[in-house]
Amino acid sequence: MKIVYMGTPDYAVGALEALVAAGHQVTAAVTQPDKPKGRGKEMQMTPVKQCAIRYGIPVFQPVKVKEAEAVEVLRSYEADVFVVAAFGQILSEEILRMPKYGCINIHASLLPKYRGAGPIQRAVIDGEKESGITIMQMDKGIDTGDILLQSVVPVAEKETGDSLHDKLAAEGAKLIVEALAKIEAGEISPKKQNDEDSSYAGRLDKSMGRIDWDQETVKIERLVRGLTSWPGTYTSHRGRTLKIWESDVSGEKEVNGCEAPGTVTAVEKDVFYVRTKDGILKISQVQLEGKKRMAVREFLLGYQIRPGEMLGE
Repeated sequence: MKIVYMGTPDYAVGALEALVAAGHQVTAAVTQPDKPKGRGKEMQMTPVKQCAIRYGIPVFQPVKVKEAEAVEVLRSYEADVFVVAAFGQILSEEILRMPKYGCINIHASLLPKYRGAGPIQRAVIDGEKESGITIMQMDKGIDTGDILLQSVVPVAEKETGDSLHDKLAAEGAKLIVEALAKIEAGEISPKKQNDEDSSYAGRLDKSMGRIDWDQETVKIERLVRGLTSWPGTYTSHRGRTLKIWESDVSGEKEVNGCEAPGTVTAVEKDVFYVRTKDGILKISQVQLEGKKRMAVREFLLGYQIRPGEMLGE
C-alpha cells in the first residue's frame, strides 16, 4: 500500500519501522513541528521525524494540519491509507475521507475503554490486569471509530508507565501490519464501539503527579508506577520538591492511628516509610529538587529525613 504515516513520539516509531519492513510504500511521514528543548533551547526533531530521515522518507510538519494548504499537501501524496499513531493533532473530516481506506489509528487501549491521550498510564494507575492495542477506523469523534482489530497485552504486577508503553508500542507495530494486510484482502469486518462501556483517559500534566498522602497506599503506589517517567510523582520536604521514583506497599510497619498522612514513620539505610490514609508506603528511590535520581541508600548519605517529619507540607 501507499501510506502516509502520521505520528510524533517514541510510541509511533516502531510501527513506522514495521510498515517499511513489511514492504509498504511510505510516501510521507507527517509529524509535529520541531520544538526547542533543554537548557540550550536547541530545536529537536520528533522521534518519528528522526526515524523517517533514516529511511529517506519525506517529512511534512504542519503547524495546523486542518488548514487548507496542509490538506492539499496531504492530498498530493495520493495515499491508499493514512496510518495514525499519537500524531497529536485532530484530523478534519476532509482528511479522514481522503484516502481510499480512510485513516487508521493505532490506539494503546482496548477500546472503548480509555479513549483519549493517556490510556497507557491510566491502565497502570487504575490497577488494570490487561491492556492492549486497538486498530481503529478513525471518525470525527475522539477514538470513537469502528474497531478493526484488537490484541490483548497483560499488565504485569509491577508494570510502570514506561514498561507498558514499550510493550504496547511493539504490539501496535505488529498489529498494524496484520491489519493492513487484512484490510487490503477484504478480510476485516468493522465492529461498532459500545459507547456505554467507554471511559476517557485525558492528556497527562504535571499536576497529576502531586501525591495526596490522604489516599490509600495501593493507589499511591500505582500512581508512582503509572507516571514513570513522565510527569513523575512528587511531594515536598522542607520546602523542596522530592520526586518518588520507586515505592512499595509495606506490610512490615505498624500503623499508628495518631500519625497524620504524610508522616515519615521510620527511616532505614535503604528505605524510608510514610504514613498514608490506610497504611504505610515504603520508598526506595527518590530525586531531590536539583539533584539526580538515586536509591534511598545513596540519598541518605547526603540528606537527612527524620521519623516524625511531614512530607507534602
